[in-house]
Amino acid sequence: MVFIEGGKFLMGGDNDEARSDEYPKHSVEISSFWMDETEVTNAQFKKFIDETGYITTAERKINWDEIKSALPPGTPKPNDSLLEPASLVFKEYETKNLNDYSNWWSLVRNANWRQPFGPDSNITGKENYPVVHVSWEDAQAYCEWAGKRLPTEAEFEYASRGGKLNNIYSWGNEKIDVKEIKANSWNGSFPSKNTVLDKFYYSAPVKSFSPNGYGLYDMGGNVWEWCSDWYHSNYYSMLPKSGTLNPKGPDTSYDPIEPFSQKKVIRGGSFLCNDSYCSGYRNAARMKTTPDSSSLHTGFRTVYSE
Repeated sequence: MVFIEGGKFLMGGDNDEARSDEYPKHSVEISSFWMDETEVTNAQFKKFIDETGYITTAERKINWDEIKSALPPGTPKPNDSLLEPASLVFKEYETKNLNDYSNWWSLVRNANWRQPFGPDSNITGKENYPVVHVSWEDAQAYCEWAGKRLPTEAEFEYASRGGKLNNIYSWGNEKIDVKEIKANSWNGSFPSKNTVLDKFYYSAPVKSFSPNGYGLYDMGGNVWEWCSDWYHSNYYSMLPKSGTLNPKGPDTSYDPIEPFSQKKVIRGGSFLCNDSYCSGYRNAARMKTTPDSSSLHTGFRTVYSE
């Protein structure tokens, strides 16, 4: 783990790519903490599974009674075949409509952390890749076993900035592909043509790219990372203008796009991000998803503090 000296910083949007939920920019003070140098790897997660026998969310049959509370009232129960163990896997898709992500995501039966693309795949030889297809609940279980916790959204952004003031990305202010490729992202036209300039079509082994100013790897790109906070689109507006010490997020979640769905924050972007789509590798970029969801591009890292 890497020691992150506490301090004050301005949290929130830095440039014209920032979205409305990244404003207003506000003062935050963070106490010192330790953070994993890299995303949790397949090898590390396997040790947790071997010692505990834990079964991840993606490996369990979907409980309809649990998920219907996150759906609009009156939503009919789907066919039982759609409630079998499954997780989201990316597929290339030719489209100009970047608003309908169902075009490039498939719910693949028996896709999970052991079989990232489904039953015909495995993680042999990928021990040093970030574990994926883990839900927020899975990440929490790992943290409890390891005696650590998930970072708050504020801790993640503070650490991602690497001690620099108002930098757009974890590496600085240069675009991701200027001079040298700085992170694992989508190169080309999303979601149909990846030119693979960064040498990785999907996730990359941890430490494949240079660390930030704190010595942390892949704080931008590779896989999205779970934070402990609930997501609320207007959370920053609720905070006192005088500044906040160690904010832990709102008490409840609200996403105006899906108001019935409670969501947790994910940060850092992934191998599917680029400037034309989500630019999720920006330090201030916020994303959200339900705590029971899992996908091919979502993982986590842990932190520790007294």
